[in-house]
Amino acid sequence: MRLASDEEFLVSEAVTEAEVGVRRRIREVESALGDPDDAGNPVGFAALLAADERFELSAEAERRLDAVGFGAEFVPEALGGRLVRADALARVLRPVFRRDVALGFGYGITSLFAASAVWAAGSPGQRARLAELMRGGGRTGIVHHSLAHGTTMWRGELVARPDARGFVLSGRKDGVVNAERAEAFVVYARTGQGPGPASHSVLLLEPGAVTGGALRVLPRTPSTGMRGCRFAGMEFADCPAPADALVGEPGQGTELALRTFQLNRSLVSSVLLGAADTVLRAAVRTVVTGREGGAGRRQRAVLAAVFADLLLCDAMATAVLRSLHLFPASAHLGAAAVKYLVPDLVREDLEELGTVLGAKGYRRDSVHGFLQKLLRDLPAAGLGHMGTAACQAVLIPQLPLLARRSWEVTQDPPDLLFATERPLAPLALDSLAVAGGEDRLVAALLGAVRRLRDGGGPHEGRRDDGTRALLCTIAEAFATELAELRDRFRPVVLDSRTLAASARWAALADRYVMVAAAGAALGHWVRLEEGTDPFLADPAWLVLALGRLAGRLGLRLPEAPPGCVERVYAEAVARLHTGHGYDLHGVALDGPGEVPDGSARTERAA
Repeated sequence: MRLASDEEFLVSEAVTEAEVGVRRRIREVESALGDPDDAGNPVGFAALLAADERFELSAEAERRLDAVGFGAEFVPEALGGRLVRADALARVLRPVFRRDVALGFGYGITSLFAASAVWAAGSPGQRARLAELMRGGGRTGIVHHSLAHGTTMWRGELVARPDARGFVLSGRKDGVVNAERAEAFVVYARTGQGPGPASHSVLLLEPGAVTGGALRVLPRTPSTGMRGCRFAGMEFADCPAPADALVGEPGQGTELALRTFQLNRSLVSSVLLGAADTVLRAAVRTVVTGREGGAGRRQRAVLAAVFADLLLCDAMATAVLRSLHLFPASAHLGAAAVKYLVPDLVREDLEELGTVLGAKGYRRDSVHGFLQKLLRDLPAAGLGHMGTAACQAVLIPQLPLLARRSWEVTQDPPDLLFATERPLAPLALDSLAVAGGEDRLVAALLGAVRRLRDGGGPHEGRRDDGTRALLCTIAEAFATELAELRDRFRPVVLDSRTLAASARWAALADRYVMVAAAGAALGHWVRLEEGTDPFLADPAWLVLALGRLAGRLGLRLPEAPPGCVERVYAEAVARLHTGHGYDLHGVALDGPGEVPDGSARTERAA
């Protein structure tokens, strides 16, 4: 068993040097963690599920990630790390998340969520100290401010009172990840008296410098989901913090939270697809081995549909992550939309896969047990009601303005937004806006419709079974849905409280995010270049994915040609046999049946 070499990655001139670097990093992580299906692998599925039963993270998995310097992935390149592109980071994280969501959160992504405020607004000294800590594998914890609709992680609040030496912290916060072992904490504390955007500030606290009993870590709180993560409360009793602990300006806490949430929301939505990959892979394996009676028509349809959903979700998440670089004034819209939609689609997909896996999906001794673990982990990861409500609060007040000022006005975004293998300027969190901007995903939808009318889109692998014609029909249906949303939102007078509280507007926001997802997927497909993997150039997967979205909207469309399901199902089986991922890149994974990327592409093309 081996992974493809750097030379084998260069299967076409379209693969950039930047893409080779991303794939090399993915390969390093895959190699470090080994074949997850190997029962003898100390960090395989069996071992990770056993650790979860003990309410622990795998110490061996953390050691192996430390050995490949995984902490540097969360540190900007300018500070000695490897973080340049948000979409590339998501792909490097997926090998961890496809093995264990709790490991992905507990090992490092939580540290990134904490540190991102420092990367955005910290002083040079703060940034340098935190970068050194995280490059060396140290953990950074985040102490959030209290939010409505929050889980335990979001309840409780700290108050920071100014004094002659800096600040004095008081209060209690429950459910802090890595409270027992973090070497630094980014604390969102109330510094203002009343409500409003300037009521909170951010402090960088190093617990090792606190003496006496001013800071106390409370006993660990067991959790139902992400059981290996160490959640514990923190109690501050007149805890001193020096003046230079302040990150950014006083009262900047809410602004920094809104900026950094854009990265958090889009990144989580993307890495979640790595976990869904594992369940889909188990379901495909179950069917092709014949242990559940062979691949029946319904099973093939379910597996093809879920695979298509994951590709659509990847297109949306990747476009949003790249928009953080390209459109910092507008990225908050896409970040809220992708976090609103993708976790729900994945949750529905997992339920469908459960019908294929049957009772095996809930066993606790193999990869099949990953399904029941993942269903427990998702709410604990903030992918439940709280995440949806927060995204609604971002989107709904802005939709009337977008209907009047952006929809059918904003130009089709540049190809670079969807050119997933092309480099971008380094991520600049300090440039992200928190309101306003233009709707780039809707613009991509309308641009794709125009291109399809003109015969645009990839020409390779075209078939005469009506698939492409149906794709054009579906794209037009989403454009019509957008026009209806525009007519409903245009006359609305902006009142954020009224809009956010109305079930009517929430239902329309549900419809909007599906239109935005269609825009991302169509925008990606119509820009596929010559030499693209023939499977991706074939519109079959896109017809299935958009047809499912249209069904959720209640749109009546013709049935997809039978060949669509068969072609997408065949690709799912091929990627199982060749050991490639169920995403837009299809890179080699460390697992059974693995072959180099170039060979796999040749087999599928044939």
